Amino acid sequence: MPAVRVTVFGSTSDVGRLAVRDLLDNGHSVRAYVHEAVLPPASWSADVDVVVGEITDRVAVGSAVAGAEAVVSTLWPTLNRRRVGPPLVEGTRLVVEAMLGHGVRRYVGNATPCVLDPRESPTTQTRVVSWLTRTLLPRAYREVVGMSNAVMRTSLDWTIVRVILPTGGPGVGVRHVGFFGTDRIGWQVSKADLATFTADQVDSRRFLRAAPAISS
Repeated sequence: MPAVRVTVFGSTSDVGRLAVRDLLDNGHSVRAYVHEAVLPPASWSADVDVVVGEITDRVAVGSAVAGAEAVVSTLWPTLNRRRVGPPLVEGTRLVVEAMLGHGVRRYVGNATPCVLDPRESPTTQTRVVSWLTRTLLPRAYREVVGMSNAVMRTSLDWTIVRVILPTGGPGVGVRHVGFFGTDRIGWQVSKADLATFTADQVDSRRFLRAAPAISS
């Protein structure tokens, strides 16, 4: 696939840093949107164009999206129940607004099985994940659903990569890919494998306007 210009939101998260590396390894040029309170990794050097701003800054988000050919978002709600966290739903809406305004079609993001693919019906596995998240992490539940809906209800060429439990450690390769109720999907996947699979979707049309679930 030809190299494209990719803007990455959530670029300094655990998955985001790895996704930036994978995108560079795939030959793409990367613009990383970075919060002013976070230092970009030194390993990025001159290979990454950095834009600093809040996720709710419409002007800065628009500047980061302008000129891109694809957007990757690894924004993820904090699991700390005491923290309010950044307003990721509003921020995702601004990203979508900027993409539509600048004619950028391709969006790749992350979510959990709290969000169903359009072709799925709830299963025991998705019900358990949704119930636990709603009960134990209600704010995170609202954010991941709201962020996904802000994208999936648009005409963009979106792909939402869903995982249940991202873990640390090295990548071992994604072994299960598909949809709940149809395919076998496990409970966890490494952040490294999530990042690689997410970055690879920029070059793929396999899951266009779909939300595949992945696991180790």
